Parts: sequence; structure tokens; C-alpha cells
Amino acid sequence: MQFDYQFARNTRTAVQAMNERVGVCRDFTHLAIALCRAMNIPARYCNGFLGDIGVPRDPAPMDYNAWFEAYLGGKWYVFDARHNMPRIGRVLVARGRDAADIPMIHTYGPHGLQRFEIFTEEVMASQASPGKA
Repeated sequence: MQFDYQFARNTRTAVQAMNERVGVCRDFTHLAIALCRAMNIPARYCNGFLGDIGVPRDPAPMDYNAWFEAYLGGKWYVFDARHNMPRIGRVLVARGRDAADIPMIHTYGPHGLQRFEIFTEEVMASQASPGKA
């Protein structure tokens, strides 16, 4: 599949993502979850933020992100179908069955977001334990 914001569509199903071979992280995640469930592997949808820790910096503003967790051998493991590589610095906001279960925003009536910024920075081990050398 090819990642492209221009092809974002909130009605795309996992089957459509597979057939169209294009989408955003939500589509990659829905397809991966569907494939896991088809193999009787429990999987759940996760969303939140993913900074540029441990990878080359992306000049674009941080975006809301989707990934999934699969239950294997008695433990939940994190997988990212879009990036397809281990990443650190995830800020988990919610878990659910799919994107409809845990929307980024759910409001009634008009709303006007003026500004919203998330920053992620790597904390070194010496910084994480104050008072310990």
C-alpha cells in the first residue's frame, strides 16, 4: 500500500484499502487488524501521537497516528502497519475495536480549534531517574 494524505477517506473499508492499495495510517491499521482477526489473532486499534524520536526528523507538523496491538502468547504487542518498523515515543490516546470506536474528536455543534501542539522528546536514562547517578 502507498501512504498518501491526498487519498484519505473516512469511509474506506479494510477490503477497499487492500484493493485500492492506497490510504493513510488508519487504513493500513484497519487492514492489518482485519488480517489478524481472519487468522484468529486478537487485535485492537490504537491512536495517538508518534514523534520523530530515533528516526530522521520530519519537517511537517506531528500528526495524529494509528497503529495496532495484537495478542500473541499471552501478551499484547505493538505493530505499526504504516511505518513497518519499530518506533519509540508513542503517546497512546485510546484503544478500541476500530477508528469509529475511538475518534480523535467527537463533538456536537460547532467548535473552533485555535491551536494544538504535541511535542515529544527522548528522555535519557540519567534524566529519567532524578537523584540517581
